[in-house]
Amino acid sequence: MKIAVLSDIHGNYIALNECIKNAINRKVDAFVFLGDYVGELAFPQKTMNILYSLKETYQCFFIKGNKEDYWIDYQAEGEKGWKEFDSTTGALYYAYHHLTSKDLDFFKSLSHTDELAFDGLMPIMICHGSQRKVNEKLLPNSENTFAIMESTAASYILCGHTHIQGKIEHEGKVLLNPGSVGLSLNGKGKAQFMILQSAQDAWNEEFVSLEYDAENVIRDLHISGLWENAPAWCKVTEHMLRTGEISHGTVLAKAMALCKEQEGECCWPDIPEKYWDLALGELLGNSFPLAVKT
Repeated sequence: MKIAVLSDIHGNYIALNECIKNAINRKVDAFVFLGDYVGELAFPQKTMNILYSLKETYQCFFIKGNKEDYWIDYQAEGEKGWKEFDSTTGALYYAYHHLTSKDLDFFKSLSHTDELAFDGLMPIMICHGSQRKVNEKLLPNSENTFAIMESTAASYILCGHTHIQGKIEHEGKVLLNPGSVGLSLNGKGKAQFMILQSAQDAWNEEFVSLEYDAENVIRDLHISGLWENAPAWCKVTEHMLRTGEISHGTVLAKAMALCKEQEGECCWPDIPEKYWDLALGELLGNSFPLAVKT
């Protein structure tokens, strides 16, 4: 049994196509997707159409990530709180308004966790962040990671969310993160996924990193209108696509810290653009020209 495990696509349909093509060439039997299908990148419907087409041909397993919860909750709460032309929520607004009712119904049909059981093989627990919280980060040498592993009955756990490819072993259990298809961290801008192959009473993993046309993805940011919708956010996206360094969360935290320092408080999502520009200047240096707004 050979399984391709993919996570955190974030709308990067070009990288997704490369990963799927590579997996099919390796003659995989099934695909496992660990959530965060769209968000950050342009033309989300292209990603969704690839996934719908794939599940017509291959056995596929899907779960929800935190992004899927965002879309579902935003709809349920009356589509309030996100704004166009705003670096804090503009990318969320763009992605949501390019999803269809079919997409939202698909996301609603998914669970946050699942256990995969194949005949004669060790069961596998799958989640996006962790089994207890969809946006929990399971990182090496972290007490919360060890606690999750100890409390999980399955010997193998697959998770995403951190965008960092890796393996953690603890008390006879194995936690595997395939990295991010669309926006990998510490991956030098490559698309990442993982192959699991059965081996008697165990699973053997192979981490895969692929070159793909990131410049075409960046071009999409500019021609789609997404760049205007979330300028600073897209600058972080472009930098990640090229380098695999400095996440949106890191820049967001810096922008909020600068806002609080100068104004006494800062409550998401009300972060003026000037603090995004200041954060970009501190963290990305001269990668992009600053256009500080008041």
